[in-house]
Amino acid sequence: MQENGEFVLIVSTILILIIVIALIILFTTFQKKKNFLVEKQKEEQERFEKEIAETQIEIREATLRNISWELHDNIGQLLTLAKIQLQNSTPENIKEVSETITKGLTEVRSLSKLINPEAIKNINLREALQLEVDRFNRLNFIETTYKVEGDEVEIDKKASIVLFRILQEFFSNTIKHSKATNLEVTLNYKKDKLILFAKDNGVGFLINEKKEGIGLSNIKNRIKLIGAEVNFVTAENKGTSIEITYKYE
Repeated sequence: MQENGEFVLIVSTILILIIVIALIILFTTFQKKKNFLVEKQKEEQERFEKEIAETQIEIREATLRNISWELHDNIGQLLTLAKIQLQNSTPENIKEVSETITKGLTEVRSLSKLINPEAIKNINLREALQLEVDRFNRLNFIETTYKVEGDEVEIDKKASIVLFRILQEFFSNTIKHSKATNLEVTLNYKKDKLILFAKDNGVGFLINEKKEGIGLSNIKNRIKLIGAEVNFVTAENKGTSIEITYKYE
């Protein structure tokens, strides 16, 4: 009996040791996996914050370029016109001078919205796109139509920055390279997602040949950061379109 008791004790001790060791191994493995996931999440968050910061800088740089163009091509011309009108002013054309100056002041107020750094940090996507479209039409860059469908839903500010920059990049390529005469932009607020669509009637291109040139990989990387999806369609002489689907969080 004593031998049986000792045997049971030894077996029990061994089983307990095995269970303890197994638990230690499981805990260690779990802890390592947890630490790995936490570190990965931290790296992803840092990458996201870095991307947002870079995007804000890009938007600011693009905004400054836009301001430069407007000062030279639009406001500068209005002031020159007002100066000429004043030099040849008569009681009859004073009204024209006043209207020219008023228009110039309106343009300056419009530019002041773009200069405000808080407008970039806390960007309202609908309003920002409206400003871009208004500028294109005002400066005769390209004939642009803009539609907002559905009831506006407030989305994450950082996601708004990324989405705006992607569309801004698309607009820039359309104006610079596509030879398009028309640009259509639609912001569609659905129940569970936001769909952004832009299409030009330009010359298009073969994606495989100009992939890097238009930054498609950059767009896809940014889209992944905010959990959105992008569909890019283009063909030679058939224009180019981009559709972005962003699900509300």
